Amino acid sequence: MKRLRWVLLTTATAGMLALAACGSTAPAASPSLTTERTEALYVDRCAQCHDAGVPRALTRAGLREMSADRVRVALTSGVMSEQARGLTAVQIDALSRHVGRTGEVATATVANAGVCQQPSAWPADPVARAHWNGWGVDLTQKRSQTDAMAGLSAADVPRLRVKWVYGVPETGIMNAQPTVVGGRIFVGGRKVVSLDAASGCLLWEFGPDANVRTAMTVGAGSAGASTVYFGDMRANLYAVDAATGALRWRIAVESHPGARITGAPTLYQNRLYVPTSSLEEFSSLNPKYACCTFRGSVSAVDAATGKVLWKQYVIESEPKPTGTVGDVQKYGPSGASIWSSPTIDVAKRRLYVTTGNSYSDPPAPTANAIVALDLDRGAIAWARQMTANDAYTMACSGSPPGQNNCPAAGGPDVDFGSSAVLITLANGRRVLVAGQKSSVVHAVDPDRDGAVLWQTRLGRGGTLGGVQWGIAVDGRLVYAALSDVKIQRAADSTPGAQRAFGGFLRLDPTAGGGIFALDVETGKSVWQTPHPGCQDKPGCSPAQSAAVTAIPGVVFSGGLDGHLRAYDARDGHVVWDVDTAITYPATVNGVAARGGSLDGPGAVIAGGMLYAVSGYAVFGGMPGNALLAFSVDGR
Repeated sequence: MKRLRWVLLTTATAGMLALAACGSTAPAASPSLTTERTEALYVDRCAQCHDAGVPRALTRAGLREMSADRVRVALTSGVMSEQARGLTAVQIDALSRHVGRTGEVATATVANAGVCQQPSAWPADPVARAHWNGWGVDLTQKRSQTDAMAGLSAADVPRLRVKWVYGVPETGIMNAQPTVVGGRIFVGGRKVVSLDAASGCLLWEFGPDANVRTAMTVGAGSAGASTVYFGDMRANLYAVDAATGALRWRIAVESHPGARITGAPTLYQNRLYVPTSSLEEFSSLNPKYACCTFRGSVSAVDAATGKVLWKQYVIESEPKPTGTVGDVQKYGPSGASIWSSPTIDVAKRRLYVTTGNSYSDPPAPTANAIVALDLDRGAIAWARQMTANDAYTMACSGSPPGQNNCPAAGGPDVDFGSSAVLITLANGRRVLVAGQKSSVVHAVDPDRDGAVLWQTRLGRGGTLGGVQWGIAVDGRLVYAALSDVKIQRAADSTPGAQRAFGGFLRLDPTAGGGIFALDVETGKSVWQTPHPGCQDKPGCSPAQSAAVTAIPGVVFSGGLDGHLRAYDARDGHVVWDVDTAITYPATVNGVAARGGSLDGPGAVIAGGMLYAVSGYAVFGGMPGNALLAFSVDGR
């Protein structure tokens, strides 16, 4: 999902550096750059993003969690290479050392720390054990775990304590949700790792071509062996052996520059259904960029071989020239990225996706929509648009609508960033529910071409507002957390203020947050619980942006303040509250760990344990690199 499209950089690598695209002309090269000249280069080209709380751009503190080498790779051959065009080798080296960390960086593999000494065998039937597979736990994307799979009762939750912590090297942003299958954890990042779910010891690691943000999907692959499927930030799709981490196959599902896979692939009947999204909105910051030609798509891929069986763009019309601004050609329609994992309707043999906004004029009728596709052929069966004429790019942060690469509509940028949830009611009726950045939760009828059943507004919504990463549904209630982050001007002495645009900005400590329970049949509010407040914590925001997770009787929601809270599903009162934004003195792999803001991935629960990632150094959030495992009394 993306948020405010100023800088949509949601991986430790992609989020790491908007360095080249954020500014104007670089100073002339020299054999070396002094600290003063390098800082001037940073201010000229980078500060307007990284020092401004621009969403998806890492904060200065978050950049310092990266090694200079990783910064350099991102600028020269990584996802930021296009934006770094025009910088000399001297300038790139100076910037890399200036914002990144120099010296040796501890890793678990170098020290051989935390490696499993007596690893358990991969089970013959891994999904027979308690598991959380993929983004939303099952094909309906409900994010609601059963009693048997959770292994935690409502009475157990207040006794949850940290059992172990895994420190992820060289990152300040934890945006990949763990998967738990076969007694093992699979989680992405700059490397994909498999850990023992009970102890956190390392079983294997795999080096993808680019950072991995998707949740992992585990299923039966070639020769009946279990396989882990995931996508990376260059739109590569991978299949690796679940037991060993050995690569089975890798394909590129999209060739468009900037394309990526952010939603977990959904596996059904030996086919993977893979969504694509794009960084093209970021390229729009360059007024010379010919914006825009990317279109969101879904590909059906044979799980055993990696062969693409069909591919469907949600904007069916190919982008065409729409005019020029100065001497730069513009194109449209474009956009409608699919940021989240597809939902499978077994009964109708359909696939449901939610889409992002348009990137250019003319706005597409399938943007900001719930779209149904035929499972076998990929043809679009119906599309229900929830906000029309929403065309927006990050160029709109600095250009008026209709100028440079900001489309005429100029927003409001209230796309869908999370999966739709398919629910069958007690009376047999079916409902498809989705939360939007507009702050509206929608319910449509999947059996009547997406006819609207109800719509409930939770807050004001906006570029940083509404329902960001996902709802949970337990069959009776829909649980949705509210972001509604607000930025305000501040004095330089204000706690938590960050330098930006010739002044200082900070997150408004009084705006946003809260969790809501809605009746799934009517959309009426059953209860709502506001955020408890920031209590003068510097840099705190009450926004609750992370995906929501439910087990019978309890709902979990994380926030930018670093707290993970559990709410009683009957009335919404808080039954458990843990501050994850602390330093953890001991980790299972010997890598120093600290928690930070909770954003993006939600908690996952399986086999009597809760797993959560902590740290999100974008949009003024607190950096962190902790994968946390909780159990009853820490046992």
